[in-house]
Amino acid sequence: MSMTFLWTDLMVWFLVAVLIIWGWVISRSPQVKKIWHTIFKSKIAMASSIVLLFYLSFTLLDSVHVRFSPESEQGTQGVQYQGEMVSLLDLMFVHNIESTERTYSAPFATHEYAKSIVVDDKGVTRQVNLPLKHVSQSDSFLKESLFALLIGACISFLLIRAHMFWRKKKGEKVKEGLESPLPWRTAYLTLAVLVTAFTWLYLLSFSYHVLGTDKVGGDVLYQSLKSIRTGVLIGILTTLIMLPVAIILGVSAGLFGGWVDDVIQYLYTTLSSIPGVLLIAAGVLSMQMLMDNNPQWFETTLERSDIRLVFLIIILGITSWTGLCRLLRAETLKISQVEFVTAAKAFGVGKWTIIRRHIIPNLMHIILISIVLDFSGLVLAEAVLSYVGVGIDPTMFSWGNMINQARLEMAREPMVWWSLFSAFIFMFILVLAANLFSDRVQKVLDPRNKT
Repeated sequence: MSMTFLWTDLMVWFLVAVLIIWGWVISRSPQVKKIWHTIFKSKIAMASSIVLLFYLSFTLLDSVHVRFSPESEQGTQGVQYQGEMVSLLDLMFVHNIESTERTYSAPFATHEYAKSIVVDDKGVTRQVNLPLKHVSQSDSFLKESLFALLIGACISFLLIRAHMFWRKKKGEKVKEGLESPLPWRTAYLTLAVLVTAFTWLYLLSFSYHVLGTDKVGGDVLYQSLKSIRTGVLIGILTTLIMLPVAIILGVSAGLFGGWVDDVIQYLYTTLSSIPGVLLIAAGVLSMQMLMDNNPQWFETTLERSDIRLVFLIIILGITSWTGLCRLLRAETLKISQVEFVTAAKAFGVGKWTIIRRHIIPNLMHIILISIVLDFSGLVLAEAVLSYVGVGIDPTMFSWGNMINQARLEMAREPMVWWSLFSAFIFMFILVLAANLFSDRVQKVLDPRNKT
């Protein structure tokens, strides 16, 4: 077995390292630490952050890929690896990957959804719902559910007790009757619900297809969980790619003025006048043609789809920076006229020093608000782009691809609804949590609002 990294894996873990360093910097700044404490004093913000961290944990599990090496043949040098890569999430759900049914089946069903024509021993032709091959045919659903809920409650209890012990080691009073300034009870309740629900789904997935199967018999729960990584990457990495471009150009246009301002205004005005879908479609189709003409660049289908995802993230970043750039330019024009910036110019302070010490710190609230607001919009954009056929590779799991495949299933008789329902629920929870958290961040950081 050997560790291997896709391009998106490297981007994800680099982002995690940046977040850890940023958290360490925040912990050393009492003023910034106080702001984030104010954000998390809201029960809704605390619950939303737990949901987002839960989704992020699945993204990290699906961002560690390995290759298994077969037994080396005599006379061969080195280790020859199998072609396909698998992630830790794939290893967790290997029972669902191997338990592929023949066709559609409803959630928790024991028989196929559509009837098949069979001939019995007497030569009579009938239409029957054939039994599924990889589900439990016994009537132990209630017993297995109670056992799974008990295991989930125990895991939640251990995680909560571990966090309470960590808080106590830090010197915080966690005895009953003493309220913490942060709503930890809400966080613990949210964590317990999420862990218990996932444990219930996971343990029952060994005996049932808990969210049904698709047209080729693939497990819908596994597809929905694999799609989390795609949605989170689109939302986070696209924002981080467009952020430096928007900050540099917006601040430069507002502070330097003159021909610099004219060029930047012309650039973002031109991009804004072109429909974003056309730019994205042109970029994706051009990249797709390049990949089709050079198949030797990729060893596996996963590497090919991963490169397409990287290009889609870059294209979305290139086409989505104009709004934030225009906003930062206007705010920089206002800040550059205040007294402390005028005094810095009078004392001969360089413009780059003014940007670093005075402009950027006063723009951070706008930048953070834009990050959290754009995240949910980009997650929905991926679903729309995949639905119209210019999104990620069709072989990669995503909510957009699930919705695209489900549009024909909704029109058949009997109607297959669970693929669309599963994609909708998973995407709805992520977008709702991001929007609720962004509302709290906007309320705390926006100077026009009262905390």
